[in-house]
Amino acid sequence: MTTTPSATPEPTSTGYLDLDDLHLFHAVWEPTGEPGERPSGGPVVLLHGGMLSIDLAWAELIPALRRRHRVIAPELQGHGRTNDTGRSVTPAASAGDVVALLDHLGIDRAHVVGHSMGAAVALELAVSHGDRLLSVVPISGSVRPDGMHADLSDSAAFATSTRMPTADDFAGMQQTYRRLSPHPDHFDDFLATLSASNADLVGWSDEQLAGISAPVLVVQGDHDFVTVAHGELMTQLIPGAQLAVLPGTTHMQATHRTDLLVPLLERFLD
Repeated sequence: MTTTPSATPEPTSTGYLDLDDLHLFHAVWEPTGEPGERPSGGPVVLLHGGMLSIDLAWAELIPALRRRHRVIAPELQGHGRTNDTGRSVTPAASAGDVVALLDHLGIDRAHVVGHSMGAAVALELAVSHGDRLLSVVPISGSVRPDGMHADLSDSAAFATSTRMPTADDFAGMQQTYRRLSPHPDHFDDFLATLSASNADLVGWSDEQLAGISAPVLVVQGDHDFVTVAHGELMTQLIPGAQLAVLPGTTHMQATHRTDLLVPLLERFLD
């Protein structure tokens, strides 16, 4: 499975939120209200991973979620249609942008589903802005640098590891970046900036995690960047957290496993 863009459903609306020199793109899908579906369980905010976009991360999941929920998907700083301001791309900065977007859209509280870098932003929201959340679903995220698989820190293993993005994955990222970005020639520079930053891996203290009050569903692949043992640790550190491990799933495949994710999210978000 690769990150070649799928056909994302046409959004109900799109727009930009201006936050100083950041022009934050976001798309909104109103609930379809299909016959037999229960009323909305509250809005869902989707936060993509590093070097991805709405299309690359969420195309397959949006149609299922919007049956019961209003779906909001921003493209974070430097990703998709949103410009890069040169500000450090950190979970705290991006979480502040998401809170500003909720304010802009008149949303008091929302479910937040984030993948990889987006999972770190979701966890930061849970730690620092818990009053704005209905629940949190970090997918392929970690709360400690040592939660990452050894392949990521071993240069020899990194080059051959089947946990890593494939050549097709990188091609999909590059093509999407050049198609959507306001600075399409900066792909390599921005990739290097993100790769050099460990801001989304720094994590949080035991006390901060123990203070999370929103319901949390930790999701990861069994062949992910994050170890299954670390997923278990997250459920121990976050009160009441649940863990779902997707079989036969790598880091890049995690948001595309709709066969497994849709029933999990429908049950959890409701």
